[in-house]
Amino acid sequence: MAFNNTKKLDIEAKHAQDFRRTILIVDDEAVNLRLLGNILGDEYDIEYAQTGEEAMSQIQNHKDAISLVLLDLYMPNGNGYSVLDTVRSSEELRNIPVIVFTADKEAEVESLRRGAVDFLHKPYDKPEVIRARASRAIELSIDRNIIGATGVDKITGLMTREYFFQYAHEYDKFHPEQEVDAVVINVSKFHLINELYGRSFGDSVLRAIADGVREASRACGGVACRSNADCFFLYIEHQKDYDFLIRTVRNKLLDGFRQADIRLRIGVYPDIYHSAKLEQRFDRAMQACNSLNKNISADTVALYDNQMHEKELYEARLLGDIEKALLEKQFAIVFQPKYDVRGDEPKLCSAEVLIRWRHPKFGFVRPDFFIPLFEENGRIKELDRFVWQEAAKQVRRWKDMYGVSIPVSVNVSRVDIFDPDFLDFLSKVVEENRLSTDDIHLEITETAYTDSVTTIIDVVTSLRDAGFKVEMDDFGKGYSSLNMLTSLPIDALKLDMAFIKDIAENNKEMSMVEFILEIARFLGVPVIAEGVENAEQYLLLKKAGCDIIQGYYFSKPISASEFGHLIEKNIGLFNHDKASGSV
Repeated sequence: MAFNNTKKLDIEAKHAQDFRRTILIVDDEAVNLRLLGNILGDEYDIEYAQTGEEAMSQIQNHKDAISLVLLDLYMPNGNGYSVLDTVRSSEELRNIPVIVFTADKEAEVESLRRGAVDFLHKPYDKPEVIRARASRAIELSIDRNIIGATGVDKITGLMTREYFFQYAHEYDKFHPEQEVDAVVINVSKFHLINELYGRSFGDSVLRAIADGVREASRACGGVACRSNADCFFLYIEHQKDYDFLIRTVRNKLLDGFRQADIRLRIGVYPDIYHSAKLEQRFDRAMQACNSLNKNISADTVALYDNQMHEKELYEARLLGDIEKALLEKQFAIVFQPKYDVRGDEPKLCSAEVLIRWRHPKFGFVRPDFFIPLFEENGRIKELDRFVWQEAAKQVRRWKDMYGVSIPVSVNVSRVDIFDPDFLDFLSKVVEENRLSTDDIHLEITETAYTDSVTTIIDVVTSLRDAGFKVEMDDFGKGYSSLNMLTSLPIDALKLDMAFIKDIAENNKEMSMVEFILEIARFLGVPVIAEGVENAEQYLLLKKAGCDIIQGYYFSKPISASEFGHLIEKNIGLFNHDKASGSV
């Protein structure tokens, strides 16, 4: 079904119309079942049980569909109190409201104490009273489970994420056959809009997008929310295309934001068979959205497909295999040599430690795939600590074999920085291998510095106070301000390889590199260039005053034994240990 922009939908009216509730009536007397069924049957779907055992079976098997239980307290083969106690003691069932009824007026307090929400006396009250109490009990339950736990987004007026998911869960419960789409809308590089035009302008952009999202979602029988800063979710009836969605949102933006380059990325997970859990559908829509390039020049839509599903399964398998991989030594470290190019001839001076994964089923897994995957899912800490330990052991071996000290640099993730025992663990690794802090340099990516500047500065300061040297990795990749750069405690700047890929004589990329080198000289720190692949890049960087270079021009990453051969050839360049291999 395509969008129909002439269709207007009142969401509250749709909620009342669509969600026909089910009431379970429990009574051992058939005449009472029929009486209550006749009173409530016009407004609700009715299910019946005549014993406590039968009632519990119904409740447990249909817990997602039952909105209210009317429970007789005294029945053969199962006292109503036991049903009430079982429902209230169950995490899964306790949110189902129960109204008890009995001729015993003394049982009212006890029933309420055990969790009943209301009480009806036999013989029954007027039909309109029973209907009103049933309606109120269900309404209060919905309010408690949905509205009370959520709210409205303050900036856009859309549902909050929590309310949105509660509503969507309710919709799924009562519309299991409805074909639906999970849609994610993201603003490409929204942070730049805030930086260029200010946060107030950015909030106005979000409100305009929200107006378009609200209009489009209502036009196709759905609801929408603002999930986070610049991301919106829609849960709508299945669509053949999304032209109307793009057009509706774009028209809202054109009304007042023509000067800003605002581009939308849209990811869709069409789940016409309800084959995945609700949250998983939006995870997959987000995956489709993230598959689109952030540098897009036009609004773009991506649908979650089999290829993305295979990637999701592949990622899940890798995440689940990390412990086994560590135990079975599937991971290995390699070393990429670094050369000091400040003299007449380049000199081997150190190495960066990199990790490789040889998976028993998938073979070689690219580090630029599994490392970001582990970072996003909080599993990078185990991998980083493995690398630090293996690197320290290898440095110790070289000291023992050659009597020289050659430092290696290891990567530190944002997860590590916020780990309270980070410094203690590193210090222990150094101590256990009889090394000094000069032997292990730490590379922290530039983007980590921008996450929580004060915390990062405090942690890096403590690392340097302990004797470790800290290099800012991937410089030029993030958005660090020059003012912040002057206050950061670092011992070296490392240029991102993508930053120097296109350098040539007198081009703008080379001018930028020269500018960064000037900054480094002002700060009094050396500059390391990685990813240098050819003689032209090497000569340009050397001429401009770059201090240290690594990359395929000199050497690909190599094994510990191969690096040992390099040490043997260059042994005169390194500091010799004065204590026969011990520090």
